[in-house]
Amino acid sequence: MAMLSRAASSAARRPLLPPPRLLAVRAMASSLFGHVEPAPKDPILGVTEAFLADPSSDKVNVGVGAYRDDNGQPVVLSCVREAERRIAGNLNMEYLPMGGSVKMIEESLKLAYGEDSDFIKDKRIAAVQALSGTGACRLFADFQKRFLPDSHIYIPTPTWSNHHNIWRDAQVPQKTFTYYHPESRGLDFSGLMNEIKNAPDGSFFLLHACAHNPTGVDPTEEQWREISHQFKVKKHFPFFDMAYQGFASGDPERDAKAIRIFLEDGHQIGCAQSYAKNMGLYGQRAGCLSILCEDEMQAVAVKSQLQQIARPMYSNPPVHGALVVSIILSDPELKSLWLKEVKGMADRIIGMRKALKENLEKLGSPLSWDHITNQIGMFCYSGMTPEQVDRLTNEYHIYMTRNGRISMAGVTTGNVGYLANAIHEVTKPN
Repeated sequence: MAMLSRAASSAARRPLLPPPRLLAVRAMASSLFGHVEPAPKDPILGVTEAFLADPSSDKVNVGVGAYRDDNGQPVVLSCVREAERRIAGNLNMEYLPMGGSVKMIEESLKLAYGEDSDFIKDKRIAAVQALSGTGACRLFADFQKRFLPDSHIYIPTPTWSNHHNIWRDAQVPQKTFTYYHPESRGLDFSGLMNEIKNAPDGSFFLLHACAHNPTGVDPTEEQWREISHQFKVKKHFPFFDMAYQGFASGDPERDAKAIRIFLEDGHQIGCAQSYAKNMGLYGQRAGCLSILCEDEMQAVAVKSQLQQIARPMYSNPPVHGALVVSIILSDPELKSLWLKEVKGMADRIIGMRKALKENLEKLGSPLSWDHITNQIGMFCYSGMTPEQVDRLTNEYHIYMTRNGRISMAGVTTGNVGYLANAIHEVTKPN
């Protein structure tokens, strides 16, 4: 008994070893993912991370693509608050159909295609609710890959960086086309038209409907008409990403002009809509994807396939944002309030553009800053180099993406003078 007791005591002191089979499983698990490296930081979201980590009281964030009031604070529109009040305790949170809210889609189509659009009346538009503009673009990219597997997508240079990620992950080959003219900080219209003419017939082009991101440079109405004509000649398919309808000029009808021109000219189009910017529903992921088809039968078929693509992705879209959008756009009083509020946001940004330009001129900058007020929408493509942007961050605690894109939403009456002075210091000739 004493021997057994000593043996038991000795065993208790020895560390317990995992069985060989468990060790093998652990080794395999480790080797399975051991090759995975950390993903590179998103160039836009990384700016905010750096800003938040900076303890300076002078810091300014003009990198974030979200609206701020003149105190630099996030905004929830009054029309959204009222819509949420009506939702609270009155509506259920059941699953939406795969295609999303029928009411939201109906209102979205009227906003994009026109209140009295014959295309809506003739039921020629295949449309589904999407996870904001990003989700709408991704659904279309997957649809393109599935049903036109040999096609490419032409993407403007530059564009919102996530466009490349979306079509890449959908495995649609990408080509780029000339858009921005660095010297004039405006549109390279002749280069753009040459690219359209030289692309193979029937090519797919991604177009920003208004407030081009990141440049803020849009074609004029006459230029849009020429672009539409050349698309018709070449039988190209235009896919519009419309993330800023109403937010660009303050007038949703004006901001949809490019789409309306293409519709007048008889094009079939695709359109991604988002309510992040123009309703401030950033976190609700409320959007719509629509494709104008040849007839009602084709629209039914296309919609069914879009729903099939959505099913394994996220099954069905979220309900709360869809309810907010539906209530605002379908109620005349709330829609009128929304139009007033979205114009207020646009006007504040237009005012900050003017103030930034005037401050730079008062400082005696020898450079031309006309492009600040010539561009439109949330972003100003300043023309600053990555090195100049680095100086803004390191010396003045001003944060933006290294391509020189300024989010005008982050500019306020309180910081515009400081921002202008810093820009002047890093851009003035030595």
